Amino acid sequence: MLRLSLWITVVGFIGAGWLYGFVAQHLDSPIKLVGTSETPIAWVIPKGSNLSEVNDRLHRQKIISHPKLLSMYAIIRDKTDIQAGDYWIDSTDTARTLLAKFNSGQVIRRKLTFPEGWSFEQWLSHLNSTTQFSLESTQDVSALLDAADFKKNNPEGWFFPDTYTYTSSDSVADILKRAHRKMQEILTKEWHDRASGLPYDSPYEALIMASIIEKETGLVMERPAIAGVFVRRLLKRMRLQTDPTVIYGMGKRFDGDIRRSDLKNYTPYNTYMINGLPPTPIAMPSAEAIHAALHPEQGSSLYFVARGDGGHYFSDTLEEHKEAVRRYQIDGRTDKYHSAPTKSE
Repeated sequence: MLRLSLWITVVGFIGAGWLYGFVAQHLDSPIKLVGTSETPIAWVIPKGSNLSEVNDRLHRQKIISHPKLLSMYAIIRDKTDIQAGDYWIDSTDTARTLLAKFNSGQVIRRKLTFPEGWSFEQWLSHLNSTTQFSLESTQDVSALLDAADFKKNNPEGWFFPDTYTYTSSDSVADILKRAHRKMQEILTKEWHDRASGLPYDSPYEALIMASIIEKETGLVMERPAIAGVFVRRLLKRMRLQTDPTVIYGMGKRFDGDIRRSDLKNYTPYNTYMINGLPPTPIAMPSAEAIHAALHPEQGSSLYFVARGDGGHYFSDTLEEHKEAVRRYQIDGRTDKYHSAPTKSE
């Protein structure tokens, strides 16, 4: 009897050892990616999938060899909850590491960058060019703005330019909602800390000004000076006479040049023709442009003209400004304007 018990114990240990080795071999051996060599693949778990379905699909694609074994292991370790999304799978993965990825939601996070100064139309085009997203009509745009909890009349200017990460479960509305929330937070803070004596009745007017500043110069250090010119002109009831607003009002008619006739053509955005600010922003401004609009540089300049090197020359009087225009504007451009204000009152 003692000898029998001993044999049973030995056999039990051998069996347990074999079972452990079998489990370890199939859970911890590198997976096989048929036909992909060492290149990682993006593997999708659709919403609503359960562990059994995922394991069966992995088996059908010859990525794992024992789906039921992996399911049993997941039940024992209480790891049966999996998260939908896109996952990178590569040849260094094992069945155990795949389960850990699916269980913890280590989904692929992609990045989408919206440069400063883009219009809402450019945002939509950029989103549309991203494989995951598709906007087929104006009706789609209206619906997605509703889905993004956007309550304003016009979306221009209201989304913060930045780099946003997203997963396969995110929608266009999700990205816009985050961008809109960030813009509101920055504008609210800057408005609260604004300088005194500014010619704005609301944060929205400051946002409009910031968008103009954004389009006037790409030099961050120059934006407070540009803001100072525009603020002083508004306080003196001078027209802004800024080219980017003319370009925005022209829409698809703009061919790369502004002509004298364009400056005389009325649109609600043509600040050579209208008093004060245009009705909406003309682009998505950066945090620096918003700060400049609400903290303009002190001074006396009322005019500026592009120097041709990315920066601007500032003048206090119209006579000085006319001389600067002659100095910096290239011959042959007497009927075209590329920086503003460049025209007399």
